[in-house]
Amino acid sequence: MKPRHFISLLDLTGDELRQLINRAITLKRVRDHEYQPLKGQVLGMIFEKSSTRTRVSFETGMAHFGGHALFLSPRDTQLGRGEPISDSAKVISRMVDCVMLRTHEHETVTKFAANSRVPVINGLTDKEHPCQLLADMQTYFEHRGDIAGRTVAWIGDGNNMCHSYIHAALVLGFTLHIAAPAGYLPDPDIVALAPSHVRFFDNSISAAKDADLIATDVWASMGQEAEQKLREVAFKEYQVNAQVMAAAKPDALFMHCLPAHRGEEVSADVIDGAQSVVFDEAENRLHAQKALLELLLCGDAKISLLND
Repeated sequence: MKPRHFISLLDLTGDELRQLINRAITLKRVRDHEYQPLKGQVLGMIFEKSSTRTRVSFETGMAHFGGHALFLSPRDTQLGRGEPISDSAKVISRMVDCVMLRTHEHETVTKFAANSRVPVINGLTDKEHPCQLLADMQTYFEHRGDIAGRTVAWIGDGNNMCHSYIHAALVLGFTLHIAAPAGYLPDPDIVALAPSHVRFFDNSISAAKDADLIATDVWASMGQEAEQKLREVAFKEYQVNAQVMAAAKPDALFMHCLPAHRGEEVSADVIDGAQSVVFDEAENRLHAQKALLELLLCGDAKISLLND
């Protein structure tokens, strides 16, 4: 039987995503140290891009579940010496129980999954960041309930986070307002998947009007440092600040996947203010990914403890 992978939010139905979110909330609330469904299992983690939250959350999650996480960088593997992705996938997946990749090219993850005997998780690519959206959606559900029918405003770069927000809007049924400068809009092929859920605006205030959630990301992501000065000019009108938050609903939340650059994509008074839930959001990487690992590696067979 072919393994189940998590390459995109579109790999989950709306019902499955809601079940996963609710499971993550339960795992966060009830910590049962005797519950170790992944005892003896190994997660291989391949990092071509560095990370704090991705590495710590997956390693900790595997430890909580009784398993082990193995960190691999290009310096540690033959991938760094040009071994074909298909060959690496065939070898590594014979030795571990699951693989998480955090890399540049989205095709690296899809090729690895096509040649893997075990589940493959997209920990981030330049195209999508679905694990972060699991945490973001868990955070919204915890604070405000189901996001269906709500309005989310994405302010800034039409990057991998924006792409995954478009997918989330489609799967969970919310409206996504996008304000991004010309030349930095999301991939039109991804937008085309959710035409009735996405609206574009030419300024941040209009996009934020009556929104339930405001989200943003850095102006220059990893690998784009050479474009920093150019991007500072392009995005100068796309900072999430007090004026943008004032256009949203009074109880609107603010999210950022971190790390953040205060004074650039977000003002300090917003990210450190009362409407910000960025540290709940960061913590929820752990709980959402534990629920994901449980889903991919256990299915429904062992999920009995902790259920309400």
